[in-house]
Amino acid sequence: MMKLIGMLDSPYVRRTAISLKYMGISFEHKPLSVFSNFSEFQSINPVVKAPTLVFESGEVLMDSTIILHYAESAVPASRRLMPHLGEEFRVALQIVGLALASAEKAVQLVYEKNLRPEEKQHQPWIDRVSLQLKAACNALEEKLHASDFEIQPAALTQPFITSAVVWQFIQSMLADLIPANEFPRLQMLSDYAETLPEFLAFPPDGPGVVAPNSNAT
Repeated sequence: MMKLIGMLDSPYVRRTAISLKYMGISFEHKPLSVFSNFSEFQSINPVVKAPTLVFESGEVLMDSTIILHYAESAVPASRRLMPHLGEEFRVALQIVGLALASAEKAVQLVYEKNLRPEEKQHQPWIDRVSLQLKAACNALEEKLHASDFEIQPAALTQPFITSAVVWQFIQSMLADLIPANEFPRLQMLSDYAETLPEFLAFPPDGPGVVAPNSNAT
């Protein structure tokens, strides 16, 4: 059986786990931290990048987008989470792109605040990344409105999963910077998502440990 390596408090690991489960792909989740379990993780994937998907052959894929691209190719069309043609595909890519941009900027801020000593933090850089995070969240909220995005879909999609996972991460880590009441559509989406069995099966582990570098996906 394949193994998915990484902690679920990473939005990248969590979106991958939820997606694979919903697509019906069997795997074992191994919650290794890129920090506290560095040596063990390194023995599986020397790059130590979460998420890592390990095949039974021992070969690995890393980066959530690449893993999910593989998954899309490995299941019947009825189980895929992304449309593949036309306007629907373009809109889905835009939503996923905005959600991942939000995740990237949120992770950068978490790293700066939680891992770098306060006296070494660079406020102009923090201000810039905060501005980028707010812009990405605003654009995502607006896109969900403009595209008539279904907040409680009968069938899950990758734009839904990624948006919900990223929003939960942002609210758990940076709610003071990104207030939920300013993003009602994202909050409604997240509230619904967190009641679903696929989300409940892979709850976030808690704050403090995220993907191994600020632009990891």
